Amino acid sequence: MKIFLYGIATYTLALLAQLAFTLYVGGFKLFGRSINDPQTMPTLLAVLINILLAALFGLQHSTMARARFKAVITKFIPGASERSTYVLMSGVALFIVTFLWQPIDGYLWYFEDGLAYYLLLALFIFGWSFSVIATFVINHFELFGLQQVYFHLKGIPEKETPFQEKLFYKYIRHPIQLGVIIGLFFAPTMSYSHLLLATLFTIYIFIGLYFEEKDLQKELGETYKEYKRRVGMMLPKIKK
Repeated sequence: MKIFLYGIATYTLALLAQLAFTLYVGGFKLFGRSINDPQTMPTLLAVLINILLAALFGLQHSTMARARFKAVITKFIPGASERSTYVLMSGVALFIVTFLWQPIDGYLWYFEDGLAYYLLLALFIFGWSFSVIATFVINHFELFGLQQVYFHLKGIPEKETPFQEKLFYKYIRHPIQLGVIIGLFFAPTMSYSHLLLATLFTIYIFIGLYFEEKDLQKELGETYKEYKRRVGMMLPKIKK
């Protein structure tokens, strides 16, 4: 029961962290702060802090996802709680980014009303929604550790999830990350602080996907190689 409750708690924290981050990136005031607030420190220092925050998130996200790390951590914690621990640390890292990110003065664009405002807002909402929906297309509850702790509670043996091409995944290999990139770059207001965050996180996404695809290719072999040949990473491949 303790492992199950732990999984529920980490899932809840991850959802709150994602919501806080999304609102913050969208320029909405969160506990009196917004990514578009006036700058409070020298630009160079603000940029340095922001780079370190993005690196912290990237290192946590990628390091804990590797098989070697999982093999080590499961020597100290139950295997059923490994994914929940990853989700917990991801949520903590996202909260740290959200609440310590430093504003930088200046705007690439700024819309408060009109067609451009509503178009960019619609794309912002679409991007984050698309990303969330894509998690349910595969297995949202396994991805966030809930399935593992529930199976452990009920004594159900874990089964390997077979590789399947469902819905979005028939056309692009990484719809979750595509949705995140759309959500990061399309917002009614694009301050230099927001632009830096979107750029750094996008760089991390492609670095993370490089290692993820290596792992998938190693695990699935020719199946994933053939999938890569047919299906684009972020955009559908045009068939000749």
